[in-house]
Amino acid sequence: MNILEQIITYKRSDVEKRRSEISVSALEESFYFNRQTLSLKDSLQKESTTGIIAEFKRRSPSKGIINDKVSVADVTKAYVENGASGLSVLTDEKFFAGSDEDLLEARINDIPILRKDFIIDEYQVIEAKSIGADVILLIAACLTPDEVRQLSAFARKLDLEVLLELHDESELEHICEETELIGVNNRSLKTFEVNIERSLKMSEQIPNNKIKIAESGINSVDDIMLFRENGFKGFLIGELFMKEADPAIAFEEFVNALQLMPPHSEGF
Repeated sequence: MNILEQIITYKRSDVEKRRSEISVSALEESFYFNRQTLSLKDSLQKESTTGIIAEFKRRSPSKGIINDKVSVADVTKAYVENGASGLSVLTDEKFFAGSDEDLLEARINDIPILRKDFIIDEYQVIEAKSIGADVILLIAACLTPDEVRQLSAFARKLDLEVLLELHDESELEHICEETELIGVNNRSLKTFEVNIERSLKMSEQIPNNKIKIAESGINSVDDIMLFRENGFKGFLIGELFMKEADPAIAFEEFVNALQLMPPHSEGF
């Protein structure tokens, strides 16, 4: 059983546990459930945007502890002040040391926030809405095309956007009308290898009316320029900043370097 299979097996039992503890009606009565959500799609298409979706991530199954010394509120506030187009917050506790409370703390920021988790059930979509998320992540590798359509349609009814994450060409059939944001993960969830060239080749098959987002394995400004040249508008980056003692400074320096690059017709 690979790590993704382990996570999904655990997640199924965890969702049932959470459902037994907090009812849907209780989630629907939460403070944030009826707030007007913010559009990541619109944010990524603004002129002079960095396109960076800056992620708060304490640990990962492959790397272990990345950074468990910093504050969610402090780091995400600095990300926003220095030009992030969106935020991504891990809410999985067992494998990534995240929590719903992390996203609630990040909600002090007036910017689109992605709930980064392994969503397999409509209950989790309602949870996302109740804690102030604007976008949910659906991972094609752990869902059927029909499940993606069902969960995406349900999310849209709640005014949430959907980021569909793909890893290889066999998952292109998961793309549907409701999935306007398509992420291409450069890192295999099964082997954890990073292959940017494979991702670029696969991205050519994504419909032109979708917003393409590069995920994982982005280590330099040059990587972003390469993805931009290939039609990507969003760049989900976490580990590059979070592995530093002060992620805020790391992010600021990265954005400053990005601004020094030659102008791009669809961004800086």
